[in-house]
Amino acid sequence: MTPLEDLLTDKAVGCVTGAAVGDAIGGATEGWTPEQIQERYNGYVTGIVPPYFEDWRNARPIAPYHKGDGHVTDDTLMTHALIRVYEKVGGHLDAYAAADHLVPEMMGEKRWIPELEAEALPLQRVFLAEKWLVLRLHYGHVDPREAGVGNIVNCGAAMYMAPVGIVNAANPDGAYAEAVDLAGAHQSSYGREAAGVLAAAVAEAMRPGATADTVVGTCLRLARDGTRAAIEAVCERALGLDHWEGSFAALRQAVAPYDTVADTYRDQGLGARRPSRLHSIEELPLALAFLLIAKGDYRDTILGGVNYGRDADSIASMGGAIAGALAGAKAVPSEWLEPITEASRIDLVAPGLSIAEVARRVHTADLATRRAHETAFTALTWDNSAGDPA
Repeated sequence: MTPLEDLLTDKAVGCVTGAAVGDAIGGATEGWTPEQIQERYNGYVTGIVPPYFEDWRNARPIAPYHKGDGHVTDDTLMTHALIRVYEKVGGHLDAYAAADHLVPEMMGEKRWIPELEAEALPLQRVFLAEKWLVLRLHYGHVDPREAGVGNIVNCGAAMYMAPVGIVNAANPDGAYAEAVDLAGAHQSSYGREAAGVLAAAVAEAMRPGATADTVVGTCLRLARDGTRAAIEAVCERALGLDHWEGSFAALRQAVAPYDTVADTYRDQGLGARRPSRLHSIEELPLALAFLLIAKGDYRDTILGGVNYGRDADSIASMGGAIAGALAGAKAVPSEWLEPITEASRIDLVAPGLSIAEVARRVHTADLATRRAHETAFTALTWDNSAGDPA
């Protein structure tokens, strides 16, 4: 039996590689509108493309990253870091695990950073909202359960929560609870909520027999406040669409009332990224919408996110994680995965294999704990007058 003949491993590898491929292809189109993307690339993006700016080193001095050309971004770097944390802990994670293990992963060892074309600390690549983890937990010694309070609210926690869904495969309620706890060290409000719902979506997608519809249904069952409202509005609009081509205006209109970033993506107003019970990140509802439109098909799910623009790498990465978990490793096109692996100089398959083994060990431990509890509870409720339960 080869590793991928095991359904758990196959789905885990599909999830992790699917997220990385969506991230890499969407990196080139991040921050732009559909119209700008089509003008730059002479039509829709249908695979790996070069950077939006030819002179990418100088085009945006605040972010001189080599996006495009098959390079994964911080979404994948953080996902792989979280998988390494799971390997070290060997069990479920909470906010304290972020302080004890994730922060050292970010600032303790140099790794190859494709967008920097150099070895560097992951901390040197991540966005300000992720640097917050180091500032609050390492330097500020804040209670990990409260460290996310005060951070800008964005998709930063949700973008790397897919491993939580794999570890809690087929148990979306458990995935949601674990991700909400873990993400408390990083985010608050609807950013934290999105992390829980994304993990639940992956956990449901890992279930044999799951579909795009059951994934969205699970998200609607578990999501709270503006996150639930946004998913409901956007996915309801998606049901009337046959393909991602031509869908962008309708989907943007559906999510706009819940999105704090607004239409001026790079020039946000004072209300952007602030806590709210009425709002939602844009990325998760859009990823779910493209999943529905594509009926779970991996290729069309991520191409929808890539060509939608705005936070395209995160939309495509989230959608890719869910679609990859639904269909398994075979769903991720080799004509994308292989050149992205080569260009990024990172093994994109090994983390999926690793997190599958963690999930197996965690499930075994959970099962032993559950059986011990069942035995104890049976003893508590046994009618002593009937004699020894044995």
